[in-house]
Amino acid sequence: MAVVVETLDKLERKILLSLPLASIQSEVNARLKKMARTVKMDGFRPGKVPMTVVSQRYGYSVQYEVMNDKVGEAFANAANEAKLRVAGQPKISEKEGAPEGELTFEAVFEVYPEVVIGDLTTAEVEKVTTEVSEAAIDKTIDILRKQRRTFALRPRDAAAEDGDRVTVDFEGKIDGEPFAGGKAEDFQFILGDGQMLKEFEEATRGMKAGESKTFPLAFPADYHGKDVAGKTADFMVTVKKIEAAHLPEVNEALAKSLGIEDATVEGLRTDIKKNLEREVKFRLLSRNKAAVMDALVAKAELDLPNASVQAEMARLLEGARADLKKRGIKDADKVAIPDDVFRPQAERRVRLGLVVAELVRANSLQATLDQLKAHIQELSSSYEKPSEVERWYFSDNSRMAEVEAVVLENNVTDFVLSKAKVSEKAVTFDELMAQN
Repeated sequence: MAVVVETLDKLERKILLSLPLASIQSEVNARLKKMARTVKMDGFRPGKVPMTVVSQRYGYSVQYEVMNDKVGEAFANAANEAKLRVAGQPKISEKEGAPEGELTFEAVFEVYPEVVIGDLTTAEVEKVTTEVSEAAIDKTIDILRKQRRTFALRPRDAAAEDGDRVTVDFEGKIDGEPFAGGKAEDFQFILGDGQMLKEFEEATRGMKAGESKTFPLAFPADYHGKDVAGKTADFMVTVKKIEAAHLPEVNEALAKSLGIEDATVEGLRTDIKKNLEREVKFRLLSRNKAAVMDALVAKAELDLPNASVQAEMARLLEGARADLKKRGIKDADKVAIPDDVFRPQAERRVRLGLVVAELVRANSLQATLDQLKAHIQELSSSYEKPSEVERWYFSDNSRMAEVEAVVLENNVTDFVLSKAKVSEKAVTFDELMAQN
């Protein structure tokens, strides 16, 4: 008998499932007999428990399992026969008035939508580019030097200046009252590095060891400490010690300390340029990929299956709670998080996933083995032992699945860029690196 599919809404469908009682009872009896061979009960030897006793003890639970299995099997067969792509889990309920000797169930579910992708040649994508300049290499070398700087005590009559490491005692009060986190002794920070709020650094700059100063400090409205955010405190700071920074020279010794194989200044610059170019490549790819996906979604028409959106919202909620736990939030599982806070993000993910899947299917953009190998080699090249990293990827199916997803997205990005109206925009190295 052909499966009759009833359309309830855009993506919602309903089908009727019929199961012969005889087949259900037959399967129940078969499972109980199998269970009777090994079941253990007080007063009986293993395998010698009477079937009537086994049925009384386990009959209900076995029948429940068989019903679930049979209904699930019937639904899967019906969906396959009707060539339906089911989204999420069906809601199945028993229907009254079934013919004698049968059980009838009603299955209500959603199907995946038809995805219509418009003309990509009319899509507009802004593709950013940048170059690794000599200035970028110089800046990176300066960062590396700062990471290896040493400090020497300055004379007591020397005034604190940017780059110095100062040791201070401080105490802040709001309306004459101390507040949590507003007091410290022997606190060290690098002047001019932005570790402290601007007013604090300005007050400390120019002070000498042994000097004290009182000054007002206005906490920003978005300050991480909610108790003081937007308020003004009076601080007293006492400078106890000022140390001048000494940066290592840019020479062979620095290159050697950084583990550069060609331990020369030129070798150092070459190695830094290579690493920066790798990082720039990935950042450009990420930014341009996002622009492509925005353009792709804008050209697609589809209805979203609510089951998929709900499942994605649940995943996002689970991820948010896991993040709270990592940050040490007590009772993270009990923190009230409104479901709808994740709906826009969930809807975008589901929409993008369906559109990308359709584009891949229609244009054979699946990741090839050679592409997977090339991507893993590129990821591994920055490590000391690339071959071990490559084996680490290939030894785990979940890691390989992640690599495959990235390569597939890259294929989609290249495909869309080859069709769309692309305008290039040059951005500075600093601008690109400043973005998350």
